[in-house]
Amino acid sequence: QVQLVESGGGLVQPGGSLRLSCAFSGLSFDDYWMTWVRQAPGKGLEWISNINQNAQVTHYAESAKGRFTISRDNAKNILYLQMDTLKPEDSALYYCARGRNVLDYWGKGILATVSS
Repeated sequence: QVQLVESGGGLVQPGGSLRLSCAFSGLSFDDYWMTWVRQAPGKGLEWISNINQNAQVTHYAESAKGRFTISRDNAKNILYLQMDTLKPEDSALYYCARGRNVLDYWGKGILATVSS
């Protein structure tokens, strides 16, 4: 059974950094693209970034380019999102999900709040 568990969220001041992690349990983590999606309070889901199976291909939303870095450790079955130069508008519930165009398994989300 596939399970995704996010961690690493919290409260940070504007301009600060957070590193989110997503622990994947189940078979064949390295067979799948992985994706980060977020949902700000009162808003819809926003796709942030994805990464291919061997981490050689990554894509970012315009809102994340130059500030966020997606990565993965296939030996440890962990997906990461390094978030730098954070802004208040980055405050959201962040989800990791398995897949690229179809996201078939999701974590429960982790809250990141950017505020002074």
